Amino acid sequence: MKNKFAVFGNPIRQSLSPQIHQQFASQHALTISYERVLSDNTGFTSDINEFFKNGGTGCNITAPFKEPAYEMCAELTEHAKRAQAVNTLYKNDSDQLCGHNTDGGGLLRDLTTNLGLSLKDSHIIVLGAGGATRGILQPLIDQGPARITIINRTLAKAQTLANEFGDVFSIEAVAADSIPTDLPAADLLLNATSASLEAKLPVTNSAIISDNTFCYDLSYASEPTRFLQWTKECGCRHNHDGRGMLVEQAALAFTSWHKLEVSTKTLINNFEDLKAQ
Repeated sequence: MKNKFAVFGNPIRQSLSPQIHQQFASQHALTISYERVLSDNTGFTSDINEFFKNGGTGCNITAPFKEPAYEMCAELTEHAKRAQAVNTLYKNDSDQLCGHNTDGGGLLRDLTTNLGLSLKDSHIIVLGAGGATRGILQPLIDQGPARITIINRTLAKAQTLANEFGDVFSIEAVAADSIPTDLPAADLLLNATSASLEAKLPVTNSAIISDNTFCYDLSYASEPTRFLQWTKECGCRHNHDGRGMLVEQAALAFTSWHKLEVSTKTLINNFEDLKAQ
C-alpha cells in the first residue's frame, strides 16, 4: 500500500508540494501518494482527523492553518513550540498527533548551505511580525547574529514578537513608517510579509539597504517579486526569492516522515520545471 501524504491549505492549487515530494520519493524508489486538500476554517480540524483516520501517514500544512494545526497537537518539537505554528504533522507510536515546523530550518539551509551566507555577527532585518517571522526567528538567532531588527507596519505587533524571544535575544522593534535614521543597513534583509503575494511593498525606506545587503523574499514567483524588484532598484546585488526555502523545508519534512535524507540541488536548479509536472 502506498504511503499516503497531503498538503492542506486555502488556497491550495498553487502548491508544488506534491511534485517536490514525488521527486524526493523517487530518489529512494519509494511509492507514495501525495495530494492537495482544500480546507476551510470551520472544517480544518475534522479534515485532518479524517485524513489520518483513513490511513494518512503525514501531511504538510500551509496558510492559513499553521496555527490551528499547532493547537491540535498532543506532541510538539522544539521548533514548533518556538514558532507556535506547525507545517508538518504525523502520528507517534501512541497514535497521538505530532507537530513540527521546518520553515526556519529550510530558510537557514538555503541561506547558509545553498547560497553560502554567514550570519555570524551580522545585522538581520526582518520585515513583518506575523507567523512567518515567528517561525524563522529562533533558527536565525542560533546563527549568532550581532543584531536583529523587526520592522512592521504595526509597532505593537513587532514589539510583542520581540518580547516573546527576549529570553534568548534582544530584538529591536521598529515601525515601518518611522524607521530611525541611525538604523544601520542590513547585512541580511528578509521579507516575511505577504505583501509580495499582492504585488505590494512592505517598506520603501532604501536606507536599510546597502550595496552589500543580501535581500531575500520568503515568497516565490516565476518573475521577481515587487520586493526584489525594489531591492534591485536600490542597488542591491544579491536578490533571492524563497524557492530554495520551499524545497529545503519540504526536504526536512520528508526526512521527519521517512528518516531518509534527500538531495535538493537539482530540484532548486530546475524549479520552474516542477510547475509543468
